[in-house]
Amino acid sequence: MSARVLVTEPIAASGLDAMTAAGLDVDEHLDLTPGELLEAMAGAAALVIRSATRVTAEVLEAGNALEVVGRAGIGLDNVDVAAATRRGVMVVNAPQSNVLSAAEHTIALLLAQARNIPQAHADLKAGSWNRSRWQGVEVHAKTLGIVGLGRVGVLVAQRALAFGMQLVAYDPYVSEERARQLGVRLVELDEVLAISDFLTVHLPKTPDTEGLIGRDALLKAKPGMRVINTARGGIVDEAALAEAIVDGRVAGAAIDVYATEPTTESPLFELPSVVVTPHLGASTVEAQDKAGQTIAEQVILALDGEFVPFAVNLAASEANATIQPFLPLAERLGRLFSALAGGAVSTLEISYEGAIGDYDCKALTLAVLKGVLGPILDEPVSFVNAPQLAAERGLVVRETTSGAARDHVNLITLRGHVGDRSVHAAGTLSGTQSQPRIVGIDDHLVDLPPRPFMLVVHNENLPGVIGAVGTVLGDAGLNISNMGVGQRADGEAALMVVTLDSAVPPAVVEELNRQPGITYAQAIELGS
Repeated sequence: MSARVLVTEPIAASGLDAMTAAGLDVDEHLDLTPGELLEAMAGAAALVIRSATRVTAEVLEAGNALEVVGRAGIGLDNVDVAAATRRGVMVVNAPQSNVLSAAEHTIALLLAQARNIPQAHADLKAGSWNRSRWQGVEVHAKTLGIVGLGRVGVLVAQRALAFGMQLVAYDPYVSEERARQLGVRLVELDEVLAISDFLTVHLPKTPDTEGLIGRDALLKAKPGMRVINTARGGIVDEAALAEAIVDGRVAGAAIDVYATEPTTESPLFELPSVVVTPHLGASTVEAQDKAGQTIAEQVILALDGEFVPFAVNLAASEANATIQPFLPLAERLGRLFSALAGGAVSTLEISYEGAIGDYDCKALTLAVLKGVLGPILDEPVSFVNAPQLAAERGLVVRETTSGAARDHVNLITLRGHVGDRSVHAAGTLSGTQSQPRIVGIDDHLVDLPPRPFMLVVHNENLPGVIGAVGTVLGDAGLNISNMGVGQRADGEAALMVVTLDSAVPPAVVEELNRQPGITYAQAIELGS
């Protein structure tokens, strides 16, 4: 039976179709009560939501088969990410799906606030012609303060420049050079408040940002400032903002997000100089289509055990175009290393050499750990829980990188010890098709592709051993697809690595270990 995906809120049909085409069982149950949600979680491998479904620790516990929670949008205020991480459940979102729509909505609200458009619209439709009552202000030459110069903030800045606005911003994580390229002057938050005619907020909601634009901040605001918030509810204190508008310190506001959603009550709703919308920043056909497609792609990758670019609770933030092709190789090397070790390794040393050494390789380390731990644990190992499971087993992971590689353009090497025995595995991608190759085992140089079924034979460097191995395998009806032979640097010992079309039975391994000149033979199954 295919994996079941529980969808509790509407997402674009393209996303549903993509999951169905991938062989997933898409189960739509909309508008569930909290109790109904708990019942529906049983047996679901994935949960797809938007902003209304609250994914609590209780919900996660009810998901006895749950592997991934997908939020078709940006914010994750309604998901207990910490609880999900503890349970090894991946949490993914679609962070780039609505950035353009959110930026456009910000500009729409800014203009609507400046020109009193919704108020005048409602007045006229009610039968009143009040030109003088709804006199507005121009935005040209006004100062726009941007709090948070991320993706949406940058798009807002670019559009505001077209209106001839002067731009200042507060964002401690943006360089002066980057700000200059955008035509933005970076200043501290207090100065943004003091000089801005319009203030727009583009921050994530965190303990540090909640209530950031509150009473104290608004007391520092330039008289007559207008506030726009399309980011997250709670960053702007609604009560404090309403008080500042009533007092005349703030001229007005345009608000799309609220501390509690959905809501029809806020002190801001009673004020005529405030424009409000019901969290419409991402409510465009294009944004919803992109969010549905993106979350479907992330869920499919997660359920396939692949690296998921938009997982928010991984120990790796990215796997860029240079790193991504090495992820399957890294996991296979981890499986090979675990099989070669055959026992507990206290320290795993991972080195990345060559072009990949110039990038953040944390995603590759997650793949290695997934490969190392997967074959030896009786619970699923994912990119999410691999570091935690390694720590629980006392496995110390040491990662080193170098931009130079001696024998290969790129090289991943794993090393560790079981007792006094050294364990080593190395691999690379080779050729124009970037084919994976195993190039080192237990300090012997080899060169052959990893395959699901492998045989590693340590032997004395004597004539006839290769023939003996071939005879034993042939008598057992086992076909050899590839063979690599390598010597140790001192020439005293050699190593054979054989890939086969099927698994090597234990009896065949025992027969090989009885052959003269063979130190020991080991069958390894890497999986597909």
